[in-house]
Amino acid sequence: MLTFGFVLNALAGQEGLFSDQVLTDAAIDSRRVIPGSMFVALQGESVDGHDFVADAFQRGAMVALVERVPEEGMSVLRLDQPLTQEMLQNITFPVCLQVGNVLEALQMVARRWREERGDLRVIGITGSVGKSTTKEMVAEVLDQRYRTIKNPGNFNNEIGLPLSLLRLTEMHERAVLEMGFYVPGEIELLCSIARPQVGVVTNISEVHLERAGTMDAIIAGKGELVQSLPEDGTAILNYDDERVRSMASTTRARVFMYGLSPEADLWASDIESLGLEGIRFILHHGGDRVYIRVPLLGRHSVHTALRAAAVGLVEGLTWDEIIRGLQSTHAQLRLVAVSGPQHSLILDDTYNAAPPSVIAALNLLAELDGRRIAVLGDMYELGAFEERGHRMVGARAAEVVDQLVTVGPLAHWIADEARRAGLAERFITAYESNDEAIKELKESVSKDDIVLIKGSRGMHMEDIVSALEELE
Repeated sequence: MLTFGFVLNALAGQEGLFSDQVLTDAAIDSRRVIPGSMFVALQGESVDGHDFVADAFQRGAMVALVERVPEEGMSVLRLDQPLTQEMLQNITFPVCLQVGNVLEALQMVARRWREERGDLRVIGITGSVGKSTTKEMVAEVLDQRYRTIKNPGNFNNEIGLPLSLLRLTEMHERAVLEMGFYVPGEIELLCSIARPQVGVVTNISEVHLERAGTMDAIIAGKGELVQSLPEDGTAILNYDDERVRSMASTTRARVFMYGLSPEADLWASDIESLGLEGIRFILHHGGDRVYIRVPLLGRHSVHTALRAAAVGLVEGLTWDEIIRGLQSTHAQLRLVAVSGPQHSLILDDTYNAAPPSVIAALNLLAELDGRRIAVLGDMYELGAFEERGHRMVGARAAEVVDQLVTVGPLAHWIADEARRAGLAERFITAYESNDEAIKELKESVSKDDIVLIKGSRGMHMEDIVSALEELE
C-alpha cells in the first residue's frame, strides 16, 4: 500500500524516511475523498483545489499536496528543506505537504510508485477513436489470468493517469492504461510515468485537430507511444490504417499487426453482424482458426476484439482465456440499447462523437429492422476538418435513415449534406437545442422505431435519451 513515508521519500529525493501512515487513495475532487486519502490541490482554470483542502480533511484525507497553505493553523510539512525522521515523528495528521508544483509532485510520486512495481506489465492504448472500449475489453481479456487494473473513465491524461497508477497494489500483475492526446509531448510524458511494455494504437483520424493543429501533429503525438516502448516490448498496430501501419518503422519494439487483411499477424474474416445480438467472425493467427461470437455491437467492433485478442496473445493467454474475455458482457461500454416510447428502441451512443464513430453507429443502424431515426448533434474539436467531417456524416445518414434530426449549429452541415445526398426535405429537421428535438421526438417516435442518438459530450444529448426513456 502507498504510505506517507513513500510519498516523502519520492518528493524529497531522500531514502530512509519512514511513516507507516497508509494513503488509501489519491483524489483531486474533495467530494470523492475517502478516509485515509491524499488530496491533490490542483489549480484549475476556474477552480482552485486549495479552496477545498479543509473540506477534504473533514472527509477524512490524511495528506494534502499544496503549493500554499490555505488556512492558518493547519499542520504543514515543507519540502524546501531537508527532512529528518524526528520531523516526521512530530507531525500531526491531517497535514499539508507543501511542494513547488502540485502537478509535478503528483507525477513524480506516480512515477516512483510504478517503478516500485518492477514486475508489473503495462499496456498503453492510444488512438483517435475506440480507446476506451479497447481498454475495457483488453482488461477483460487479461483479467482471465492476471490481476488487472485499468484507469477509470477518462482518467487518461497528465492528471488522471498518475492518479490511476497510485491505485496499484502489490497484487496487480497487469495495468491497462488509456493514453489521451491533445498536444505534442503529452503521450511521451505519460509513457515516462507509466513505462508501458506493450503499446496499442487503434486508428488515426481528424479528432482533436482543433487542438493539435495539423494531421502530422496528431500522427506524431500518437506515435509517441510506440516510440517510447523498450526493445523487448511490443507495438500492436492497426494494419488497416495506413497512418498507424507506418508507425512500424518508428519503434524499436517488436511489431504485431492486426486487421482484416491476411497480411496482418492476427486477422478476421467472415464477419457477420447479428444486430443487437452482437457479431461473429473467424480469427486467424498463424495456423489457428478460431470461430467466435461476441456481444459487441456493429461490424466496426471487430477491430476492438482484434486489439484485445492481440494483447492476449502477446501476454501469453490461451485461446480459451481470450475468448472468455471477449465474450464478457461488461465490455460493451459506449453504445447501449434502451427502451423508448411506444415500444421503440433507443441506441444511446451519447458519450462522445467524431466522424468515424458516428458513421460506425450509422452502419449499425443500417443493419437493424424498423424505421430508422438518427438524432445527431455537433461534433467538437475538428478544427479545419469541421465542415467536411459533419458533411461526411450527413452523406452516410442519407443512405441509412428514414428520419434525420440534427441538433446544434455545426450539425446543420449534417442536415444540409443529407439533403444534397438525396434525403427528402420532409424527413430532415434541424434544431438548435435538445429541448426542440425532444419535443419533436415525443410526438413522432412510434412503435418499432429505432432511434440513434449521438453527439459530442458537450452537447449533453443524454438529456434526450432520458426524456424519451421517461415515456416508455
